[in-house]
Amino acid sequence: MIYRKLGRTDLSVSAIALGTMTWGEQNTEREGHEQLDFALERGVNFIDTAEIYSVPPRVETQGSTERVIGSWLRARGKRDDVIVATKVSGRSDNSYLRPDGGKPRLDRKNIHYAIEQSLKRLQTDYVDLYQLHWPDRRVPLFGTDGAVFRQYRQEAEVPIEETLEALGELVASGKARHVGLSNETAWGVSRFLRASEIGHGPRVVSIQNAYNLINRTFEIGLAEFAMREQVGLLAYSPLAQGYLTGKYQNGARPAGARTTLFGRAQRYEKPGVSQAIDAYLALAEEIGLNPAQLALAFVTSRPFVASNIIGATTMKQLRTDLDSLNVNITQEVERRIDEIHQLHSNPAP
Repeated sequence: MIYRKLGRTDLSVSAIALGTMTWGEQNTEREGHEQLDFALERGVNFIDTAEIYSVPPRVETQGSTERVIGSWLRARGKRDDVIVATKVSGRSDNSYLRPDGGKPRLDRKNIHYAIEQSLKRLQTDYVDLYQLHWPDRRVPLFGTDGAVFRQYRQEAEVPIEETLEALGELVASGKARHVGLSNETAWGVSRFLRASEIGHGPRVVSIQNAYNLINRTFEIGLAEFAMREQVGLLAYSPLAQGYLTGKYQNGARPAGARTTLFGRAQRYEKPGVSQAIDAYLALAEEIGLNPAQLALAFVTSRPFVASNIIGATTMKQLRTDLDSLNVNITQEVERRIDEIHQLHSNPAP
């Protein structure tokens, strides 16, 4: 396993993190424990979750993933061996996340309530990284097409300074060691860094955004922040929700697969996506690599990536994903990838 510093902290995180959002929906508690045991054995020390998991989000399973992790931490006594990251939901209408039908906002009241509930489910006194799952303001999220900017209007939103001050209270109390962002823009990162510089709270250490072969938009404005300011990328969806494995090509819908079950992958069914995936699948076959391992190795090898968040519903998938650490992205493979990217640039942002 490779380990990398998380931002400017003293934490060293494994280059591959274990994503957990299927636990409590597609995976049972026992299967979640099995994945954690195996991942820890292979050197993974970084676990990522969120208050809203499992996915797809719904009231019946909300918080179930944190509960699976919490029961594992209690049973194994491994809290000091792992780095646990979770997230507070941004602005939404998901009133089941808050008491008395309140709607999530990134203000002091909501942030304090959310972390208390997460700590109970995780059965721990603190989390190592507490992340804002998405901003309080209107921005394109989860593959939306940017219409929010074409129709931009000023709306009431929780000021970034207020949000950061609330996070600072969590750090001061010892409930969170560090704080980070997710699904954030370059403007948002710059404002959080500036707010910290002028005394409104702790410095953000990471940003968790989607990044993969068919969505390299992070490189355009955010990679420079990641490298110059040490706000490392925690890359999620490195396999584009499984599409980069090829299992959904030509309209295939394998039994038990996430898109088959839930039909939530419109982000990866836009015009041009299938052609781009075909090109990467052909490259993987030509150079004798498993396509999933090619896609994962590419993400892990980026200098701005602090950790690559993988997710698996089967142990076979987990082993394959972890074995991607043995794949070397040579200069020639890099050149071939960039040629495909030039022809099929970011079809699934």
